[in-house]
Amino acid sequence: MNDGAEQLRREIARAAISLGAPDDLSPLLERPRDPVFGDWATNVAMVLAKHLGEKPRDLAQRLILAMDCASAGIASAEIAGPGFINFRLDAHTVLRAIVGLVAADDAYGRSEAGGHEPVVVEFVSANPTGPLHVGHGRQAALGDAIASLLECNGWDVSREFYYNDAGAQIEHLALSTQVRVRERSGAVLTIPEGGYHGAYIAEIAERYVAEFPHDAGGDDLDAMRRFAVQQLRIEQDRDLQAFGVAFDTYFLESSLYEDGSVTDTVAALVASGRTYVKDGALFLRTTEYGDDQDRVMRKSPERGGTYTYFVPDVAYHVTKWERGFTRAINVQGSDHHSTVTRVRAGLQALGIGIPEGYPEYVLHQLVTVLRGGEEVKISKRAGSYVTVRELIDDVGRDAVRYFFLMRKGDSQLSFDVDLARSQSEENPVYYIQMAHARLSGIFRVGAIDPASIVPDGVDLAQLSLPEETELMKALLDFPATVANAAESLEPHRIATYLHDTAGRIHLWYHKAHVLNEPEPIMRARLFLARAAQIVMRNGLALLGVSAPERM
Repeated sequence: MNDGAEQLRREIARAAISLGAPDDLSPLLERPRDPVFGDWATNVAMVLAKHLGEKPRDLAQRLILAMDCASAGIASAEIAGPGFINFRLDAHTVLRAIVGLVAADDAYGRSEAGGHEPVVVEFVSANPTGPLHVGHGRQAALGDAIASLLECNGWDVSREFYYNDAGAQIEHLALSTQVRVRERSGAVLTIPEGGYHGAYIAEIAERYVAEFPHDAGGDDLDAMRRFAVQQLRIEQDRDLQAFGVAFDTYFLESSLYEDGSVTDTVAALVASGRTYVKDGALFLRTTEYGDDQDRVMRKSPERGGTYTYFVPDVAYHVTKWERGFTRAINVQGSDHHSTVTRVRAGLQALGIGIPEGYPEYVLHQLVTVLRGGEEVKISKRAGSYVTVRELIDDVGRDAVRYFFLMRKGDSQLSFDVDLARSQSEENPVYYIQMAHARLSGIFRVGAIDPASIVPDGVDLAQLSLPEETELMKALLDFPATVANAAESLEPHRIATYLHDTAGRIHLWYHKAHVLNEPEPIMRARLFLARAAQIVMRNGLALLGVSAPERM
């Protein structure tokens, strides 16, 4: 929340507590839907009326009388409807905040709320069995933006990619590579059940034979498994680089078996008394932690005696805790919904993440790609799905990033390729970037260095247009928007804010003349343009989208 609004919120709380409200009161402040009603509104009188035994409108009147409006930068306070209080900020309060915005520059919107506590954000974590698909792309954009939001709010963030390089899917990858290698020697191509059909498997087979000509017959399955995983990891890394996503840590599932973490975790769960054996299988009492039934940890000897998939996940999160990450966030597809309770149950049985809620999960829905109004379902290389790299090559990184982030993660997303490629106001990322470019153009045409803009000699009272007032209020909402987006782990709030603010910039740009005005007005409007430029640039950076100076 901007300084003026935070000052107002504190004064409302002080006045309410003096009338008998709880000491931990945190009043809600919102922008009125119609600016004619003022700058801020609160429902605190209606919230407290029953607690204090008063009618909401009567309590609202007493609150206003108990407030020191002058010290809170309030010009007027009015009661509306059943007990809302509408406030108008003193003009000097707004103008001081705009000066503070420009002074903060890159730091505007940042806070120390996280106290530099460590947090690990795990995302993408695709099996190394094929190129990254558009679902992975949405997850990459979400995870990276969430990490950026947390960093902006003072958290010490580590981005982590967890490679599922063990299990049945990797075995299918190895067998698929093997039949492609043997096809090159004249064998009939028969893709195994559960195998991979994409043309990229044939490419891997070709590279394998080139590097290991002594195994042209495809007899060394272990070598092919290692080679295929390595090749696909390299390809996925290239895709992520093209998307502008970098990780601090890559964690291999196979390492959990190699260093004994899985067996140690199972032994600790058995020692906790939360397991039992039934029909030869080892169960975890997950029902004690909210699951609808207990879950098998280790299958019976008759079914192979192997661990089920959630066991290494529990072991993996034990390592997160042991590495000092008492806060962990997992960004995953909605198909992982069933694992949430099981992983948390395993950790709670070990005394980790109590009270419940460790790790935190952000689950996202699927992406549908549209071209010419028709759904695109397959890739030329991958065969069964659209790859994120093809999408980036088609419409550009910025459009892909923004489109993946413009809707809440748990909502379905239709990616319209034609819209993303268009240079029109209907394309939201183009619309936002054009707002920044127009602001930059003002300084370019005027041969003015934006960094040279300082408040000395600037009379911001010259900013009298309604469009200027509304734009300034929007700019001052940026810190609160960032804080709320970080707290809720919802980057789409930034995307929405940028689009709304871009609309205000475009309105002001068409209404206000900047460079052809008398000196006092020109200097004030240049200052506002600089403030808007800073906010748009900082907001786009949180989404990993560029802020071009020309379009």
